[in-house]
Amino acid sequence: MGEEETAPSSSSITEKQQLKQAILQISSLISVSHSIKVFTAKWQAARIKLEELFSHLAAIENCGLGYQNELLSTAVEEILATLANYGELARQCSESSYSGKLLMQSDLDMLTARLDAHTGSLRDIYAAGLLEQSHALVVSRPSCPSASKDDVRFYLNDVVSRLKIGGKIMKLEALIAFNEVIREDDRCVKIAIEIDGFVNLLVNLLDFHEEVVEEEAAAAVSSITGFPPGKSALIAAGAIAPLIRVVESGTELSKEFAARCLIKMTENSDNVWAVSAHGGVPALLKICFSEGASGSELVCLACGVLKNLAAVEEIKRFMVEDGAVSGLVALAGSRGDEAAQISALDLLQTMAYRDESIRENIITHGGIPTLVGIMDPAGAVSTKTREVAFRSMTMICLSCERSMLSSGLTDHILHFLRFGEGPVQELALKASFWLCGASEYAKKAMGDAGFMPVIVKFLDSKSFEIREIAAETLSSMLVVPKNRKRFVQDDENVVVLMQMLDPEQGGLGNKKLLLSILMSLARSNSGRKKMLSSGYLKNIEKLAEEEGEDETSDAKKIVKKLSSSRFRNVFNVFRHS
Repeated sequence: MGEEETAPSSSSITEKQQLKQAILQISSLISVSHSIKVFTAKWQAARIKLEELFSHLAAIENCGLGYQNELLSTAVEEILATLANYGELARQCSESSYSGKLLMQSDLDMLTARLDAHTGSLRDIYAAGLLEQSHALVVSRPSCPSASKDDVRFYLNDVVSRLKIGGKIMKLEALIAFNEVIREDDRCVKIAIEIDGFVNLLVNLLDFHEEVVEEEAAAAVSSITGFPPGKSALIAAGAIAPLIRVVESGTELSKEFAARCLIKMTENSDNVWAVSAHGGVPALLKICFSEGASGSELVCLACGVLKNLAAVEEIKRFMVEDGAVSGLVALAGSRGDEAAQISALDLLQTMAYRDESIRENIITHGGIPTLVGIMDPAGAVSTKTREVAFRSMTMICLSCERSMLSSGLTDHILHFLRFGEGPVQELALKASFWLCGASEYAKKAMGDAGFMPVIVKFLDSKSFEIREIAAETLSSMLVVPKNRKRFVQDDENVVVLMQMLDPEQGGLGNKKLLLSILMSLARSNSGRKKMLSSGYLKNIEKLAEEEGEDETSDAKKIVKKLSSSRFRNVFNVFRHS
């Protein structure tokens, strides 16, 4: 009984032979068609149909599917009859023995239409699920990454065959197998891209009306996009339009895969236009603004694609017209999803870069209260989010310091200058520098708020950049007479400046700025008195001596001011003590 069950029937052998015969005849006809010199356009059209039919039949043979399938057997018999007719027409055209041109053209058109019908019949058989998985000869998965390139190619050809001829279950399993093997070995992606028609198959499956198949196809396409040749192949296969359809109506997971693909594809401005032309902007904005409907990861990916799109001025304008600014400000101000907040802020920065009209648009839609709210020390916001908010503030709010100052921003900046963690503290210092450079009004407000003694503490930072920023900020603030008067009231402020001029203390890196500040202070009697009583006059004297005969140097000027008129005697006392 066992032998009877496993032995192949004579009918299955006949079917196998018929399938092989059809494949060989198609291959022969394709070869012959290249040598025919008449009706070349007709034969080229026929050759395209023959190649398509060959691909389907070869896939069936490779997988060993369809034997003992009555519908398929009938279809192959009909194909053989059509091929026989084609063979006769090929002979007549090669020998120029046909009876008339019009008749031959008509016969060729008729047979080409029959080839198309045969391919459609095969597709119907696949769609009906009449080629069952149980008939398939399963090719063993190669041991990646140690498997040879030929073994990998053989396995992937089998995957391609299953994707071509299988029903939903077989397609799904083939996609899963492909995604598993490419995770183990990058070579598989490169080899797969080289297999004729494989990328097109994956792109077509993005529109498959089964969620699980669509998800696996999107995952496969996402992996392929990570390789430059794969990205080029997907673009050539027209992947952008179906990817946007997935973004519009796919599952959450398939949308994420599609968005990852689009991020990589839109690194090239040519593809940016294609995404916009296929309706990508509204689809991506909808993801960003559909509150609660999309997960954090998907929102971040959608913002990433839009950031690439915003690099093209015309598309950025379209985004603004489509409500991008108001929606992104709202997203940035949302609570509970910091990744989405950061992505929204990052996108707003990109859009506002060197664009005054968009900065004004952001402010009009509540950008300042949103940023101030994020920077509120009482808020449960991460350091990373505050960092991005600080950068956004200095990028976006360049011309509205009064609005920011009245919104409580100075209190937040001052808090982080005093108590913030390293990165936020540094950004707070940079925000102080930017703010005090905005206007005289801002300098006065910051002086009143108590910024100067806090900034002085940064003058001895280990970071040269921080010392420079602190010195420049302080120098800018001391332009205001009221700030100078307030600054010298604290003896410690002047002592720190004088002490830092000592070359042995490493303060010479920002010597010019420090001397500039002291020159500003030396304009007032109280400033000169504090400098004389600091105990570090020798530092000024030493610098003045090093500058030789240059009477225009700041150190010389300060010494001159301190030693002139009624201050001369006091100076000499300290100098020789």
